Amino acid sequence: MRKAKLMRRGGALVAAAAMAALLAVGVCGCTSQGASDQGTSGEGNAAAPAEGAEGSGVGDAQPAETEKITFILDWTPNTNHTGLYVAQAEGYFAEQGLDVQIVQPADGTAEALVASGKGQFGVSFQDTMAPALVGEDALPITAVAAILQHNTSGIVSRAGEGMDHPAGLEGHKYATWELPVEQATIAEVMKADGGDFAKVEMYPESVTDEVSALSSKMVDAIWVFEGWGKAACDVAGLATDYFNFADIDPVFDYYTPVVIANNQFLEEHPETAKKFLAALAKGYQYAIDNPDAAADILMEQVPELAANEQLVRASQQFLSKQYKADAAQWGVMDADRWEAFYQWLLDNQLIDAALDPTAGFTNQYL
Repeated sequence: MRKAKLMRRGGALVAAAAMAALLAVGVCGCTSQGASDQGTSGEGNAAAPAEGAEGSGVGDAQPAETEKITFILDWTPNTNHTGLYVAQAEGYFAEQGLDVQIVQPADGTAEALVASGKGQFGVSFQDTMAPALVGEDALPITAVAAILQHNTSGIVSRAGEGMDHPAGLEGHKYATWELPVEQATIAEVMKADGGDFAKVEMYPESVTDEVSALSSKMVDAIWVFEGWGKAACDVAGLATDYFNFADIDPVFDYYTPVVIANNQFLEEHPETAKKFLAALAKGYQYAIDNPDAAADILMEQVPELAANEQLVRASQQFLSKQYKADAAQWGVMDADRWEAFYQWLLDNQLIDAALDPTAGFTNQYL
């Protein structure tokens, strides 16, 4: 499933090709569903309601002045989204006078759909956002909160085979998406560790089941989110080695994932944006303080996740320590870290030089 792909990839780099196409041809047309009567911005909704988004007990009791918000996920619901579902289920959005619909992108990316006004907020990733912020066709979106405070992605491999550090990837099969930023990242950390990226066997495969792929030796190493892909291996009892990119080079401690917003909406409805993020922060704080109860809420809101209950609970325990981590508050982004990664992209000619390393984020609505 693509959910596993996105969660495994620290920055959801697999979406980059789709983003490039969208930038070239504009936002695609999609069927209108759900919150087509948006009261704040947008002319309909190009996304399908997420599983569990209906029947939360919030919508029917809303006062007449309730403001409607559409939030577009990056793909299927997962533990990165727990605070959102908690805020919905516990009535935190309703307390702010908001009627929030959570939807999945039926066509296109969350970036393009938020930019076109089909949703006011959505989920993106700092690296995925980079192409969207470049040139005359730059999308009008801004990151307004970090869902996780640090990049928790890295390389997982079978234990004891020497891949517990980057140079150890030499002579092994790595599952690649054949994307420039992805491969440049691995090349950089291998170089820092004295390794040669040219000696890695690049295996073009989109792995959706890390446990099976490693156990069967289809591949030797996979880029994962520690809180999902590695957690899946741990839950399955598969012994693994793992290293985190941000531990090798702090330039890779970029923000992934993030909450993005439509720029026109932010300009015209700044107080509504602040209300939404206040409720969302409360949801994530609940998940920080009550990981097991938050896992219950997530599985109640998204029943299909209950089939992987052990993984959901393990992931939730891990992420409860990552949502805010060492930051003063949930969601805040550090300008130096944001700029450092975009400067790295520019220095390595991985994106058009028109990119402003300072572009694309703000803390002012938190």
